[in-house]
This record gives sequence, structure tokens and C-alpha cells, in this order.
Amino acid sequence: MDDIDRELVALLQQDATQAYAALGRAVGLSAGAAHERVRKLRERGVIRRTTVEVDPAALGRGVLAFVMVDSTVWMGDSGDAFAAVPEIQEAHIIAGSASVLVKVRTATTEQLQDVLRRLYAIEGVSGTQATVSLDTFFERPVSPLDASRPA
Repeated sequence: MDDIDRELVALLQQDATQAYAALGRAVGLSAGAAHERVRKLRERGVIRRTTVEVDPAALGRGVLAFVMVDSTVWMGDSGDAFAAVPEIQEAHIIAGSASVLVKVRTATTEQLQDVLRRLYAIEGVSGTQATVSLDTFFERPVSPLDASRPA
């Protein structure tokens, strides 16, 4: 990825509905050249999908919890079992005192409790520790513009 690709990705992260002509103008390319670059970014898997960001509370999912999942076995092959729980937005294999970290959104704490029950039904799960978020300062996507800077 070069700097133009990074700029295109950053612009699309801000507003994925932008016309190729506008994207091209912003990075100094023609609409056709911008379109071709975006197509290649999709083919290479840099752009995985185009989506809409919504307010979870407006959709009745105002309770956000992060759940540490303990296990008695390696959970690296359990992704499908976690994906089968629709309230789980993200699931990560982690190092540390727990095996898996999941991000859960529900409408109520009673529904969160039900999700925790369903987590225990996953083979190997031996415990959970849920932390409920009271408020979110911010959420942001990975910035492609920082990728070229040394750490």
C-alpha cells in the first residue's frame, strides 16, 4: 500500500458513499484511477466490506459488556460456537488469565445474563467475568494513515 491507497482507505472510512470522482479529486487522481485502486484494495482484502455504522442504543442494544471467558481447553477452534451467539459482536482469543474476550451488546442486563448462560454451553467454557460499560468515550477504526509511521 502506498500513501494514496492509505488516503483512499481513510476517506472511505469517513464516508464510504463518496463518489469515485470526489475520492480522486481528494488524492489527485481521476475518477477511473480512484475506482481501479479501490477495486484492487478490495481484491487484496485491505477493504473487507462496506457497511453502515449505527447507534446500538437506537436499535435497542444499549447494554455493552466485555466478557472474559475462562476455559479448560484450547478455544482456538471454537470461533463458530461464539459466532452462533448473535449478541456477540466480536470474539478474540487472548493471552492472559482468560482464553477468550467477547464484546456483547444486548437490550437489558437480563438478556446479558442469558448470553452468559449460553456461553457456558460452549464446550470447554468454565467461567466468565463480565464488565458492563457505562459510557463510551469513543470508538475508532484502525487508521491507515498511521501504518506508514514507525512505532
